[in-house]
Amino acid sequence: MNILLELFVVTFRVLWAFVLAAAKWLVRPKEKSVAGQVCLITGAGSGLGRLFALEFARRRAQLVLWDINTQSNEETAGMVRHIYREMAEAAAATAPRAGDGEEDAPPHCNLQVYTYTCDVGKRENVYSTAERVRKEVGEVSVLVNNAGVVSGHHLLECPDELIERTMMVNCHAHFWTTKAFLPKMLEMNHGHIVTVASSLGLFSTAGVEDYCASKFGAVGFHESLSHELKAAEKDGIKTTLVCPYLVDTGMFRGCRIRKEIESLLPPLKPEYCVKQAMRAILTDQPMICTPRLMYMVTFMKSILPFEAVVCMYRFLGADKCMYPFIAQRKQATNNNEAKNGM
Repeated sequence: MNILLELFVVTFRVLWAFVLAAAKWLVRPKEKSVAGQVCLITGAGSGLGRLFALEFARRRAQLVLWDINTQSNEETAGMVRHIYREMAEAAAATAPRAGDGEEDAPPHCNLQVYTYTCDVGKRENVYSTAERVRKEVGEVSVLVNNAGVVSGHHLLECPDELIERTMMVNCHAHFWTTKAFLPKMLEMNHGHIVTVASSLGLFSTAGVEDYCASKFGAVGFHESLSHELKAAEKDGIKTTLVCPYLVDTGMFRGCRIRKEIESLLPPLKPEYCVKQAMRAILTDQPMICTPRLMYMVTFMKSILPFEAVVCMYRFLGADKCMYPFIAQRKQATNNNEAKNGM
């Protein structure tokens, strides 16, 4: 094709992409069904992972829950089973009035939740657990890479082992889980891979170098994977990148921006964050930043001179927002060491 003609076609497609994006803002797309599909969530024992599990359960997905903490993972599974029971009871109550028999009723009674204790920071543990899932449950259709950790130390005070741990769990684990479950998705040209990253994977702040690096890595991995799937023309496999602002799960307890600004940009409620992410996942949205202001911050970081970004950080109190959090973690560590020494 003549390069000028091709350039015209590309320009038209780019403009059309803007039109479609604008249309989705005005008309909410229909959510797809995940009923009966196997959905695996890492870090499902608490925080966002637990909330993702409950949301997928309400949509009748078959849940596979991974967490390093067996007890908290089983607690999440108990909540999921309670949702399944409620849906089954509601279906049973309405079935006699349906008049069309049980064939049209959703398969609530067949839903199960499976729990596995897995350290996603250990490659062989991921691969062996994934093999168990395939044998005991089946192939995974929706993979939610959610597990995450934070060390809470300044760079020069952070033990090397904690830096490695942060990188393994927050970034490398995405490689292992994806390599474990992507082949079947490719074979079927069907699936969805969700990367739960962070706004700190798009822009950074002081004091959490390891965490920012791991989340930047997760974002880079996700974007490259998305391009690879497009290049392979596997349009049946969707990807969604989730980049929330500070979420009030306790993970960054003590983090503070300027008090005059904090009321305008408070920590996100976990439930709100997950509901926004679920809407993005179920409408095949490639990326979701919560709140929307994060899109603007990322754009400004890309076009402004570095010194201008520094000035903005200082005005917002974002330059040292992690320092109170780090101080609290250090105090907690000192207290634990004092108790153990008694």
